[in-house]
Formats: sequence, C-alpha cells, structure tokens
Amino acid sequence: MKWFKKLEERWQVSSWQVVIILIVFACTGFTIMFLKEPILDLIIAEEERTWVFSVLYYLLILPVYNVVLLIYGLLFGQFKFFWAFEKRMFRRMAGKKSEK
Repeated sequence: MKWFKKLEERWQVSSWQVVIILIVFACTGFTIMFLKEPILDLIIAEEERTWVFSVLYYLLILPVYNVVLLIYGLLFGQFKFFWAFEKRMFRRMAGKKSEK
C-alpha cells in the first residue's frame, strides 16, 4: 500500500491517524450526500431545479462541507489536523502561498 505510506508522509501522521482521517472524510461525504435532497426540497421543488441551480448548490455547499468536516474531525479526535487542513485549503483557494 504505497499510497498509504505517501499519505503518512504527506500529512506527517501515524498509520492509525491516516485511517481515522480517511474515515472522517468518508463520514463527511456521506453526511453531505444524505443531507442534500432534504435541504434542497426545503429551498426549491425538484421540477424547478436547473443546471444553474446545481452549479450554485455546489458552490454554496462548500462551507457546509467544511463545517461538517471540522465537526467529524472533533468527534474523532483529529480537530487539529482538520483545522490546519482547512486553513491550507482556503489559503490555496485565495491564491496565497502555503506556510510551512
């Protein structure tokens, strides 16, 4: 499992932490997937959704995803890792060089 070792080195964490971090990402993805339809049904009927609405949804879901990611990170004891991960991600999105 070469990719697993690469994640350990890249994230500078133990093997056990890599497993937990991957579980957190999986739980976050599933949570967002299961929340999508109920939330969208509250906002707009399925028949009225256009491709523009879909694009806007994916742009607006990013902050929700990040909050859920931090919550799961906290629950699984990896908040520090995910907080740093979020800061790096937003720095990159803003076009700033990452700090080491």
